[in-house]
Amino acid sequence: MRRFSFFLVTLICLASCGPAADSSFNTTPVAVKSTETSPASSGPNLEPFPDAFKAAQALGRGLNLGDALEAPKEGAWGVIIEPGYFELIKKAGFDSVRIPIRWEAHAAPDAPYTIDPPFFVRVDQLIYAALEQDLVVILDFHNYPELMANPQGHQERYLALWQQIAGYYKNYPSTLLFELLNEPNDQLDAAQWNALSGKALNLVRQSNPSRNVILGGANLNGYDQLEKLELPQDDQHLIVTFHYYNPFEFTHQGADWVAGMDAHLGTSWEASQAEKAAISAHFDQVADWAKTHDRPILLGEFGAYSEADMDSRVRWTSFVARQAEKHGFAWAYWEFCSKFGIYDPDAEVWREPLLKALVPWPG
Repeated sequence: MRRFSFFLVTLICLASCGPAADSSFNTTPVAVKSTETSPASSGPNLEPFPDAFKAAQALGRGLNLGDALEAPKEGAWGVIIEPGYFELIKKAGFDSVRIPIRWEAHAAPDAPYTIDPPFFVRVDQLIYAALEQDLVVILDFHNYPELMANPQGHQERYLALWQQIAGYYKNYPSTLLFELLNEPNDQLDAAQWNALSGKALNLVRQSNPSRNVILGGANLNGYDQLEKLELPQDDQHLIVTFHYYNPFEFTHQGADWVAGMDAHLGTSWEASQAEKAAISAHFDQVADWAKTHDRPILLGEFGAYSEADMDSRVRWTSFVARQAEKHGFAWAYWEFCSKFGIYDPDAEVWREPLLKALVPWPG
């Protein structure tokens, strides 16, 4: 994957943001340089990506920084994102990071649903640190269970949050991407999600007309839900995403947040012809859809829980990553340093078998 460089953009943290959260990050705005040829036009939305296909190419191989900012409070699920992580990720051969964020946990419950200014500062700290390492960044709107359970009751708040997010980041470089919502589910079915995502995208486009935006289908962003996804017309800056955890009994064996998964402890994945064929068929299905609809694809999440044996995890992870690359999909592994993680934050070392499965080393 080519090294992507940025436009000369000074990121300014608004004075109204208030004091920064306690962190060892340097919150000074950074000048982000570019060696790309700039368009003739000028303004905050100078766009080095002519379309979403170039943006997806720049995403390349990515990592999710999971179990951190999508928790009710950062650290509640055991992960606090450290400043040195971004340099580690870049040096290991990754091109991008996806940052799952629980915006609704940091916003007022009543109109105008104001997002806490210090939380914007914390998110900025991560963005700056990633951009300093020349990583492309996805801001993923993650974990809004009330919206899933009651879409109509929370539609106004969800849209108000996006209006604030889009407005706040409208002057940021195009290497910052938005993802409208992670894994719509429960009562937020395909019909309701199609209507709501269209409204959200229209709001984003008011302030970010050429920002690349990521959108997936309902029912947990399943690979088989794309046929139900309604895409807006004439939007050249839209990347479509899906998530992949099949076979679920293998990837989530022993998961304590999913009922009944202890019964599947000991399930292996041997890379048999039948096992590989099943995955290949699913990826072929996504590729066919993408070709028909002329959209680039991001495999936004895939991974196997740490209760599975390491050899099986390595086989499965490598096969899924190579299938994505075979079809030209960008991908983002779930995740960096928690229950699916490829990095051990206590020992401060990579879990090399998994790292090599994702980013094959020479030799």
